[in-house]
Amino acid sequence: MNNKKSVLVTGCAGFIGSNLCEALVNEGWNVVGVDNLMTGYRRNIKELEVKNNFQFIWGDVRDFNKIDKIIKKNKIEYITHQAARGSVPKSVEDPILTNDINVSGTLNILWAAQKNNVKKVVCAISSSVYGDTPTLPKVETMPYAPLSPYAVTKVTKEVYLGVFNKLYGLKTIGLRYFNVYGRRQDPNGDYAAVIPRWITRAFAGEDLPINGDGKQTRDFTYIDDVIQANIKGLECKNEEAFGRGYNIGYSDHVDIKTLAERIIEATNSTSKIIFGEPRRGDIQDSYADINLAKQSFGYNPTTNLKDGLRKTIEWYEEHK
Repeated sequence: MNNKKSVLVTGCAGFIGSNLCEALVNEGWNVVGVDNLMTGYRRNIKELEVKNNFQFIWGDVRDFNKIDKIIKKNKIEYITHQAARGSVPKSVEDPILTNDINVSGTLNILWAAQKNNVKKVVCAISSSVYGDTPTLPKVETMPYAPLSPYAVTKVTKEVYLGVFNKLYGLKTIGLRYFNVYGRRQDPNGDYAAVIPRWITRAFAGEDLPINGDGKQTRDFTYIDDVIQANIKGLECKNEEAFGRGYNIGYSDHVDIKTLAERIIEATNSTSKIIFGEPRRGDIQDSYADINLAKQSFGYNPTTNLKDGLRKTIEWYEEHK
């Protein structure tokens, strides 16, 4: 390692993690990526592995000793923790594994960071911490109201960030992601995120399934804005910003039926929209107030849904 800043990215072969590694490498950070490849893909970081300021290490955040050794050996100064089991339905089916990865894994990261004098930990949280409260937009002062085991793990992660900041002085920032989408997001599987799943189905002229009536709304956040939030969190010098969670969205919302119609139109598809049963643990509306993140560490999303969808569709078209 040279004298550039060293950062550990967990979940480095996943959708958000791989994009984040790419941005950090391009900015000149020394990046160590860790992933157990449970849901990530080595192909996502293939082009990074030839760079002299990136190294991939197979590892599981549930293995404290391995994480501790990686941080020590590589003199890690910063951590951005993206590794997680990210599915609400999977958490409903198997809450034990979701808790093990999301909560125990995060505690391992925080404790290893504290033991090794890491300067800062930025951690992926989720807008699911708000539950289905009708108040819009969602503001960080609202109480937690989780509706699924997945959401409970995200609440617990954020509480741990606050405790480690207050108790040990570890500088932590939680990022409450609102429906992230963009290049490299996995379109496959029963619980794939809706945008990549619908784009690939639209290309094939297949039906676009909606859980429920399609009136539920979401605040969709383009991947580049999420990367920006992570890097600004890592570079944050505002002492009052640490130990809490922040909304990371675009601060706009669209209903799911309209989103499906836009994807059909943008892909010139013959796909039809079909409606099914609502999904357990899903919320009705999601819309972020992002003023706190703007004020605290300069988060400023730049890609609206129209432009983000266009860029995403172009990427999937190139990678069919």
